[in-house]
Amino acid sequence: MIRIIIKLSIAIIAFITFLSCEDVVNIDLDTASPRLVIDAAIKWEKGSVGNNQIIRLTKTGGYYDSQTPIASGATVFITHNGNTYNFIENPGTSEYICTNFNPVINDTYTLTVVYEGQTYIATDQLYATPDITSIEQTVISGFGGEDNIEIKFFYQDNGAEDNFYLIGFKNTAIAFPEYGVVDDEFFQGNQMFGLYIDDLKSNDELVLSLQGISSRYSNYMDKLLNIAGTDGGNPFTTAPATLRGNIINQNNPDNFPFGYFSLGEVDTENYTVQ
Repeated sequence: MIRIIIKLSIAIIAFITFLSCEDVVNIDLDTASPRLVIDAAIKWEKGSVGNNQIIRLTKTGGYYDSQTPIASGATVFITHNGNTYNFIENPGTSEYICTNFNPVINDTYTLTVVYEGQTYIATDQLYATPDITSIEQTVISGFGGEDNIEIKFFYQDNGAEDNFYLIGFKNTAIAFPEYGVVDDEFFQGNQMFGLYIDDLKSNDELVLSLQGISSRYSNYMDKLLNIAGTDGGNPFTTAPATLRGNIINQNNPDNFPFGYFSLGEVDTENYTVQ
């Protein structure tokens, strides 16, 4: 009887051990042909000359790739009023750097990228941005009686035109910034604000940013932010629709790059939570 109990106990332990073992399984996923990714957001920080600008070129890779492939060997330049601003590759990085860029509000600029025999072109305008005039901190009561800190920054909209804005909040304690897009449809010529609510603590450091953008770029960023927030980033959900920017492949429009070419003034403020 004792032997039977011992044998039964060993069998149960072995079964439990078998169930508790986990193997790492890499699913064989289909990988599409690599596409060029062009991060060409030209931002003119208020109060600066704006001559130093960076464009980043990478390529799409497989889901299990540990690093983002760099697009090396490209020719990158921006033209404006007969002037050409060359972006020189910083070897070993995805960065192409210009040190003599000349930003002019409301002027039109054209980006050209030549890479692996393909030419990509985009055109956009450099948009003005109002100043961040003040920052306000309040405490609001949340569900369950918990208090949350709310940060607002205010700016004055230009009532003579339709405006679109990209608002950013970077909490230095969190890896990635948060962005949102707004327009002045219901606030034409009035004071507007950006709002950030989170589990903030005293002495947390925030970087607040405001950038004037085009209507088309606002629509692009709104869709991009919605895609980024879908299903919590679950890689096995249905893939969202492919999002096209304003950069066109002159050789093969169907082989379009990912990314967008935009230009705008940017006003930033550093804020320490009280």
